[in-house]
Amino acid sequence: MIILKTERLCLRRMTSDDADFILALLNSPKWIKYIGSRDVHTLEEARDYLESRVLPNYEALGFGFYIMERLEDHTRIGNCGLAYRDGMKYADIGYSLLEQYEGHGYAYEAALAILKYGFEIHKMDHIEAIVTEDNQRSIHLLKKLGMYFKKMIRLPNDPEELMLFGIDAPKEGEV
Repeated sequence: MIILKTERLCLRRMTSDDADFILALLNSPKWIKYIGSRDVHTLEEARDYLESRVLPNYEALGFGFYIMERLEDHTRIGNCGLAYRDGMKYADIGYSLLEQYEGHGYAYEAALAILKYGFEIHKMDHIEAIVTEDNQRSIHLLKKLGMYFKKMIRLPNDPEELMLFGIDAPKEGEV
């Protein structure tokens, strides 16, 4: 199911058929470095990951993480979406690209559309993002989106301290 279209991208719900892509994304070097291992190493584990951790959010929350697909050739290039995480008060925006698609503005384009989607469709009044201190590209992107640094936090069962960014919903009449 297509959720959003931007100038160059389609953001759609993931399905079990995306297991091959999720396997590649979750095991990409930057995912492992900045997000962390999900211990998903086979197609079957990728399907289980989708069916237990991703797909249920669409029904439970009405949103989740979506496949980022280029409109021009329907190539799956990454994911972007919203989730609630333990230890965070507001929905968290997240995104990731396969390395060969970085540097083309896709993450910004998708994340901007997801912020608008969260504010307009789901009536959120604030959205947050977490990032490691060494992920300079992501920090730059969050600032470009208009997000501001709030504080350092630790999520439950995670020893790493993370930077917490936030953005308020635009006031009526603002874009």
